[in-house]
Amino acid sequence: MLAEFRASKALLEGHFLLSSGRHSAHYLQCARVLMDPMRASRLAAAIASRLPRELRKEIAKVVSPAMGGVIIGHEMGRALGVEAMFVERPEGTFELRRGFALEPGDKVLMVEDVVTTGLSSREAIRAIEEAGGEVIAAAALIDRSGGTVDLGVPFFPLIALSFPTYAADEVPAELAEIPAIKPGSRAKP
Repeated sequence: MLAEFRASKALLEGHFLLSSGRHSAHYLQCARVLMDPMRASRLAAAIASRLPRELRKEIAKVVSPAMGGVIIGHEMGRALGVEAMFVERPEGTFELRRGFALEPGDKVLMVEDVVTTGLSSREAIRAIEEAGGEVIAAAALIDRSGGTVDLGVPFFPLIALSFPTYAADEVPAELAEIPAIKPGSRAKP
């Protein structure tokens, strides 16, 4: 998996200000690793292979949170042979839009690119359940939680990575010497 990130120049090194407000010397830019459709397909197939067979048979839909989960969610739908859709936050909370709908009781796999604290994953799960779906599991390319995240459903990450992060007053001197940038969808890299 790390080879895939390195090959796509998606494992960044420097000084990053994360959306949590913490600082890190490493950042995973999943959009870069997923921009190659064949790589995205391979990664989704690898995640699908980690799901127990009985669970795979139950999944009726894949739902992911926009923005980061859209591509991997679509590829998971392809890997599992089910429809894929996404929730988005037009007014600050996740909801299904664009004509997406779940049938009452649809068994759903919620898929993310990276899970760190699990906050957006839990918000997406809540939106799916409010739309009538039953989230039976969650999956992600990367678990950055250090194995501590609890999403309330079985969680199947492709890999777990743990890079140190620091509060603003804990940043090591060598990292503090590098100007911090805020990557991702909320700021220009």
